Amino acid sequence: MKPPPFSYHDPRTVADAVALLGRLDNAKLLAGGQSLMPMLNMRFVLPDHIIDLNRVEGLSFIRESNGALEIGAMTRQRELEFSDLVRRRCPLMHDAILEIGHRQTRNRGTLGGSLCHLDPSAELVSVAAALDATVTVQGPNGTREIKFADFPAGYLTPAIELNELVTAARFPLWPEGHGYAFVEFARRHGDFAIVSAAALLTEDASGKITRASVTLGGMGTAPVRATAVEQALVGNVPDDKLLRDACESCRTFEALDDVHAPAAYRQHLATVMARRALEQAHVRLPSAGKATAH
Repeated sequence: MKPPPFSYHDPRTVADAVALLGRLDNAKLLAGGQSLMPMLNMRFVLPDHIIDLNRVEGLSFIRESNGALEIGAMTRQRELEFSDLVRRRCPLMHDAILEIGHRQTRNRGTLGGSLCHLDPSAELVSVAAALDATVTVQGPNGTREIKFADFPAGYLTPAIELNELVTAARFPLWPEGHGYAFVEFARRHGDFAIVSAAALLTEDASGKITRASVTLGGMGTAPVRATAVEQALVGNVPDDKLLRDACESCRTFEALDDVHAPAAYRQHLATVMARRALEQAHVRLPSAGKATAH
């Protein structure tokens, strides 16, 4: 299969890319191309113009600033995978990266490309939801920030204007010693998840949960936070019964019904994957380590 004909543009600055978006009709941005190129080849999208971001300066970086991890939109997934800063300060993201496709796709895939494609099963999309990320976009009127909770406008549709592009994302960091886990169920390793779960936990000196984040991917048009599960955990010392009972509320989420899985199966998987993620996150808390030592 071959892509449809289009005009190719190769800007070197963000301002140039924004200017092209402003004056060209029916244009698409090319970041890593891991989603766009197959869609072009299968004629799912028919742009008149492709604007290549790969040589735009200043869009690839990983840095810690003011309690958050700031990552440029053109940062490759492979760079995130091997970043000591990501592994040390944002281990949930490192866990999730290992579930993305294969080495070849991670070599090219970018953070911004994944967030903008906004597949509800995509790992980095779920991480952004779990960590309450903020997305920075730039357009002809300058930059603005969008809370990730407001970023999905619909299925595969981010809440950005046609003349804007994503330049970075900011991921608030949890304190050192928190529990974390990212798990997913897929037909084969490297496939998009049918359902995924991301969990984050902190505890006090008595082992009671002081903060929780539980996010389910693959259920609907965007990842969903399991707020009822989070609320059930806070203030309690987790045990098998609490985790099992709390995660039963995941059956109430609306779920996709498609060729990959019926809605009822996704709802069942949501309870199972949420519980598994929480069990792994709990094991990684300091209190679990002390119990093992004894």
